[in-house]
Amino acid sequence: MITQTQKKNYTIEEYLDLELAAETRSEYCNGEIIPMTGGTPDHNDIASNLVAALKMALRGKPYRVFILDQRLWIPTINLYTYPDVMVVTKPLELQIGRKDTIVNPCFIAEVLSKSTQNYDRSEKFIAYRTIPNFQEYLLIDQYRIHVEHYVKTAAHQWLFSEYDDPTITLALSTVEFQVQIADLYDNIDFLEASSEMTEK
Repeated sequence: MITQTQKKNYTIEEYLDLELAAETRSEYCNGEIIPMTGGTPDHNDIASNLVAALKMALRGKPYRVFILDQRLWIPTINLYTYPDVMVVTKPLELQIGRKDTIVNPCFIAEVLSKSTQNYDRSEKFIAYRTIPNFQEYLLIDQYRIHVEHYVKTAAHQWLFSEYDDPTITLALSTVEFQVQIADLYDNIDFLEASSEMTEK
């Protein structure tokens, strides 16, 4: 009789201790530690383009902008994760007893990859919606010009828009910020990326 190998159930304290010593990041969900895959150069460029534009627009305003390595704690579903981009209203709200984990983002953006796009659109978005401060979500495709934009309009109600035209200017509702879709994809060569995928 073949028995399935049981997955180890980690406590939050064990996860945080391991994460401090780890060279790569991992999510934590209900006792399970899930390694996060590294991003592609295009993934990092798109996230950096958005962060650079946000930092410029929000300079001197009561917000902080974070990219990639800032841990987020979502207590209602027992999840630690690392969104690609977050905007947080000042003052920062930290998890009790921690100096490295925030709990109050108002805006989150994820750059979609083939391995995470379904998760980012479904379970992860559901998790983010349990955050009281969370008002706006942006999903940016890294393989083509395509942006999905969700804005909270009332309790349990979200407005969805999508953009495929690089000349369109996207405006956020949560903070005073506008960006042309083309600027999110600055330095991205889709033909080069497509040929590399074909060769592999």
